[in-house]
Amino acid sequence: MATWNKPKKKYFRGGNLFEVVMIADADGNVGGSNGPSISLPSGQAHVNKFGHCGTDHNGAATIWDGNGTTAIYPYPSDGVVSITSSSGDDTGEAVEVQGLDADYNQATETINVGATGSTIFSRVFRARMVSASNVGIVSINVGGALAAQILAGNGQTLMAVYTIPAGFTGHLLKFQGNYNKTNVEVSFKIFAREFGEAFNIKGMFSTQGGNPVTYDYPISLVFPEKTDIRIDATSSANAGSGAVFDILLVRNN
Repeated sequence: MATWNKPKKKYFRGGNLFEVVMIADADGNVGGSNGPSISLPSGQAHVNKFGHCGTDHNGAATIWDGNGTTAIYPYPSDGVVSITSSSGDDTGEAVEVQGLDADYNQATETINVGATGSTIFSRVFRARMVSASNVGIVSINVGGALAAQILAGNGQTLMAVYTIPAGFTGHLLKFQGNYNKTNVEVSFKIFAREFGEAFNIKGMFSTQGGNPVTYDYPISLVFPEKTDIRIDATSSANAGSGAVFDILLVRNN
């Protein structure tokens, strides 16, 4: 095709060599940083997890909305979901709960505040308000134990917690950690627990002075199905911490 040379304001006709790059997905759809989004091949999905501590913490805490109640994420036993709120104004509002069922397959159920669902969840890693934003703190309980919270006015959970669904392999591509105090030192730890095993640390990043830390994995960290992943932050003084990570899910053959 003809190529426009912007500095010379004319089409390229030889003498000046420059490169033209196009990005396309497996179906031949062209995209790029300023173009249309690229669809992933069949059997793949992108997961973006983002979290922030519900209250400032001093010491170690999982980055999730309920850290003020349980510092390290508790992983409740399997059970149905019941939803409550600290404000009566939220009663009857619809909440979409996302997680895994008893067989670790992906599951989604919409349940009203004040009601109990019917799906048995083994994991809950996201919930969002559907019919209206929340006035109070909305608690998502699994088997009677706290599994997630939506803080007042947020409309969605902020939890840096995820579990790889059955039938998929997870590829961790990127991590970012941040905090809100300039005079504090913070260490971010990526913990992972393969099914039936113990948690192991998979990455640790330290920073101070309010500077965020970002790491792009040139070769992804690979996690098999049913692996629990959580981000913990350890602070030297009172601080609020946040984390973001991206995972590519690839269906197993």
